[in-house]
Amino acid sequence: MKPSRTLAVLAVILSCAALQAAELGLPAARSAEAVGFSSARLARVDAYLQSAIAAGQYAGATWLVARDGQVVTHGTAGWSDVAAHTAMTEDTAFAIASMTKIVTTVTVLSLLEEGRFNLDDPVANWLPALANMKVLTGGTAAEPVLVPAARPITIRHLLTHTSGLTYGFFEPEPLHSLYHHDDLNTARSFDEFIGKLSHFPLKFHPGDGWTYGLSMDVLGAFVEKLTGRPLEQVMRERIFSPLGMKHTGFHPPEGLPMAKLHQRDGTGKLVAIQSFIAPARGTFVEAGGGLYSTLHDYARFAQMLLSDGELDGVRILGRKTVGLMRSNHVEYLNPRTKDRWVPPGFGFGVRVRRDRADEFESLGSPGQFGWEGILTSYVSIDPHERMFVLLMLQHQPYNEGGVFEKFANTVYQALEK
Repeated sequence: MKPSRTLAVLAVILSCAALQAAELGLPAARSAEAVGFSSARLARVDAYLQSAIAAGQYAGATWLVARDGQVVTHGTAGWSDVAAHTAMTEDTAFAIASMTKIVTTVTVLSLLEEGRFNLDDPVANWLPALANMKVLTGGTAAEPVLVPAARPITIRHLLTHTSGLTYGFFEPEPLHSLYHHDDLNTARSFDEFIGKLSHFPLKFHPGDGWTYGLSMDVLGAFVEKLTGRPLEQVMRERIFSPLGMKHTGFHPPEGLPMAKLHQRDGTGKLVAIQSFIAPARGTFVEAGGGLYSTLHDYARFAQMLLSDGELDGVRILGRKTVGLMRSNHVEYLNPRTKDRWVPPGFGFGVRVRRDRADEFESLGSPGQFGWEGILTSYVSIDPHERMFVLLMLQHQPYNEGGVFEKFANTVYQALEK
């Protein structure tokens, strides 16, 4: 047997052992059939991921599917570090990148429920540096043409990514050059971060479009101003501790293996890069993408949202709040040009699937909601089918080969009832 084949088989064996030993964050279903799946067809989930990883498409993965509050299938494949031949396990920690945004959203909404603000309040009420934002309308990076924003940025704009704040990375010039991320990354506090950001131009007037960007980072600063406490402490008290998410936070969890980020070198071979660390921002955290978590920790968070804000007798959000969160808040912006980076439906911090067949990229249901991380992690919550799917890799480029869609398809084709 070839060495590479031997290693692949060993990875599968170790993965199965880790699966059996893993501490589930949710109860296991008695059988796939008991919750409406075909066990024979559900085996395609494991078969697809094992074969993709054995073929060298990805280094490793871990996944989970739950329905009616019970885990239907979960598992691992491959390596968390190909160079060290470290097998992926279900307690491996991941940098979940933009899946952090859903957690930040829930944190903000928990404060909304206490009557501390209204959705259409200007965020400048708490972050006055953002009171006089400008919109880019032309010119060059050296001489940009700017006009005053037609309206203030509100909490609603930030939750729906309609604030006009972008990341800048994928924007055309001169907007690309005007977003000086090095300046942001040298900030030593949220106050300094917001002060620097206030000089960045908006892509459009607040409410006039949708663009992915720094809105959630601004909400992190807002939470700290509103509560007078560090964001991570607020998240821990309101979400992590009540849900038993012991291994989630803005620093890699101690005592757990950490998945390394993988990408291809010049020969096409997968190589491990250092464990992903969110961009250094002094003493404050990245509310838009800085969390670390594990498969079973995040599964409890997803189940809480699927269960209308409650899990194991602990209520994190009211059911009407979750209903508002997963509603489409950007219908007024449609029709829009077809752009894979612009979701046709978006709620508060989550993509929302509309009832439009021409927009479907995978099997699923209208009304399902979730988001992804740029390092190739994925969660999708489906109230209609009473289920969620969760997939975690550390791979660049993002979603290479359409792994999210293929994973979802192998899950949904197994539904029978």
